[in-house]
Amino acid sequence: MSTTEKNKEIVQKIYDEAMNKRNMDILNNYISDEFTGIAGKKGVTAFQEPIQMLIKAMPDVQWTIQELIAEGDKVMVKWKIQGTSKAPFTGFGPTGKITTNEGMGVFTFRNGKIVSSQVLTDRLNFLQQLEVLPQDLSVLAVKKQDRVLFIDKFLMPVSSKQEFHDRMNMNRNFIKNLPGFIEDDAYEYEDDKGNLVVVTVAQWKSMEAIEKAKEAVQVEYKRVGFDRNELYKRLQITVDRGVYNVVKE
Repeated sequence: MSTTEKNKEIVQKIYDEAMNKRNMDILNNYISDEFTGIAGKKGVTAFQEPIQMLIKAMPDVQWTIQELIAEGDKVMVKWKIQGTSKAPFTGFGPTGKITTNEGMGVFTFRNGKIVSSQVLTDRLNFLQQLEVLPQDLSVLAVKKQDRVLFIDKFLMPVSSKQEFHDRMNMNRNFIKNLPGFIEDDAYEYEDDKGNLVVVTVAQWKSMEAIEKAKEAVQVEYKRVGFDRNELYKRLQITVDRGVYNVVKE
């Protein structure tokens, strides 16, 4: 077997054994002490650290090699990852959702061990899946004072909390994928009468986006057979809602 083929085999083994099966001990056989990683760290620890960070954020993450090419002392690998976002990653998340991403790396070998790497990933798509950035990046260009806020204030018995939360989360996840959506937040407290007060604030690109969102929500309610008024009556929920504009300084 040629040196080039041996290098390819090593990279394949790193992805299969170390990364997918979490057998990190084998890295001692394939990573040079010369290898330099994040913040100037050296050796196996430097190579392993970003992998472990991703595994911690997505404990079930798996790497699938899509292409593996070797020439001279370099091996190029293209991969796809998939895992469930369970913990924060570089300060973002988790979402609890299955996350996928693609990337590629070029590994340089010397004497049968990796001495350096260059890694590129689809960072934008990854941040969008972690819901750090919106799917529609054009909303970022909307100035704060031009945004339109749709604000709901709900009052209900504390006993209604769990079912209301379940329905609210369904709605929040649905509207995040609609055109013109920017971001939303929810707040709650118990008043001195023992009632639960919940306020939701959804920011939209324009009034037109809100109107189209309302139509889309009604279509979705009809599709799944959800009766909002029946829920409010059964859970004894009163609601005050309105559209607000940001006050200009």
